[in-house]
Amino acid sequence: MELTSADPLLPPAQEPFYLPHADEVDVFTECHRNRLPVMLKGPTGCGKTRFVEHMAWRLGRPLVTVACHEDLTANDLLGRYLILGDETVWQDGPLTRALRVGAILYLDEVVEARQDTTVVIHPLSDHRRTLSLEKTGETVVAAPGFQLVISYNPAYQQALKDLKPSTRQRFASLTFDFPDREREAAILMSEGGVARDCAVTLVELAARMRPLRERGLPEAPGTRTLVAAARLIASGIPQRRACEVAIADALTDDPLLLGTLGDLIAGSFP
Repeated sequence: MELTSADPLLPPAQEPFYLPHADEVDVFTECHRNRLPVMLKGPTGCGKTRFVEHMAWRLGRPLVTVACHEDLTANDLLGRYLILGDETVWQDGPLTRALRVGAILYLDEVVEARQDTTVVIHPLSDHRRTLSLEKTGETVVAAPGFQLVISYNPAYQQALKDLKPSTRQRFASLTFDFPDREREAAILMSEGGVARDCAVTLVELAARMRPLRERGLPEAPGTRTLVAAARLIASGIPQRRACEVAIADALTDDPLLLGTLGDLIAGSFP
């Protein structure tokens, strides 16, 4: 669990850099005003998390982020009793804490969590906006400003790890993709600290690499991956080496794919 401000009662202190690509800011704002939960869909590294961070800042709400995984239990979200000295005390989990303070709760890659865990979010995603803590006998009502946001990558989900229809239908949905080339270059210049010519070359390199998903590449290089390469370049690492360690080696261990990626990198940065 990650709290995105130093104090969970405060919203993010600085504006996270984000370039809108359509009407997602306006739609999310109205969803928040109407107390509607939101589902973000899109490939890894395309900006879903940064968008949520930006919206928390824009709306002036605290942000609680949970990176979901297959070992995540309901107790991890709700809370548990802990022994402190001679006392047994209840400690809220991130979900309960976000509910109490009226935070935006962001469940990243929600389908990675066990299905019995995701069921606990159902009463938070409809008109009830309540949470029953069986272990304490308490019913927690969402404080004003609370909003549930989930994300996942449809391209990597299998039938057994997709969201149930009963869960999907509770959310308004926003679909994300990689930015267009101009926006992606601007992001690399701002977030990676590289000059425009380098940013454009990195974007063009990614455009040549992304179709390799159809030839076995597990994931396409996302904008986040390009930012990592740009930061290494800006810090003085040679361009080709930065792309090798931040992009190629990060995407695959397959020798054939690594060779192909290496050739593309060498062609972009002779």
